Amino acid sequence: MTVYVFDNTLDGLLTAVFDSFFLKQQPEYLLAEGDQLPLFADEPHHVITDSEHAERVWKGLEKYLSKDGMRMISVSWQSEERTLNQPLFNFICKVFRLKVSELERNASDPDVLEVRNSCRRVLHEQLRMKQFIRFQKAKDGTYLAVVSPDHNVLPLIIDHFQDRFNDQPWLIYDAHRHYGYYYDGTAAPIRITFENEAAVPFDLSNGKLDADVLSDTDKMFQDLWRTYFKAICIKERMNPKKQLNDMPRRYWKYMTEKN
Repeated sequence: MTVYVFDNTLDGLLTAVFDSFFLKQQPEYLLAEGDQLPLFADEPHHVITDSEHAERVWKGLEKYLSKDGMRMISVSWQSEERTLNQPLFNFICKVFRLKVSELERNASDPDVLEVRNSCRRVLHEQLRMKQFIRFQKAKDGTYLAVVSPDHNVLPLIIDHFQDRFNDQPWLIYDAHRHYGYYYDGTAAPIRITFENEAAVPFDLSNGKLDADVLSDTDKMFQDLWRTYFKAICIKERMNPKKQLNDMPRRYWKYMTEKN
């Protein structure tokens, strides 16, 4: 039983594909570092991530897959689902073995289906992030939004917010993954992290700016938004089940109208 172990990065997975063809092996298992080895497994092959090898595999995929197929791989990887590692590895290996572009649309293949479904979940999450992100304005004019999505969708939505709010500075911060993107209103958004999150002027549990940092007018606008949200609600037509389906509870803690 052949087992490969990699560092749980996309470059690492692509390097594993390179090693598989170079060593003429088809591992039964591709595991991330820290995963438990299956019983009776041989000594695992530890994949050493090589960006050059990963780039060669990626360029090779471009010969056989459409832009949608390539995007399916990159977007599905943002799911951070460990269960994706094996089917994604299998799918990429099949692309090189079969060398047919139709493979990416073959939903009867279990590996292709798993990659496609993972991609759909990520795209659905990014759509909801665009709908449910709520900004607060700080006294210095910067707009802040804190999120905690199930999937790592921040890189997929930043262009949307740069296009929509291209004349004002903002920061969107992922409290779950401890990084964010800052846009100063001129240059491209940059990825940032905080060395000491306890010292930041906002609460990561609910995204609220500290009172001494919050803009004088923002609290008024928040109150107005809550009032409007309640005013348009028709009690006789309330449907909590549909509301939860359209606006899952896990997003509420960062939404002004629900706090």
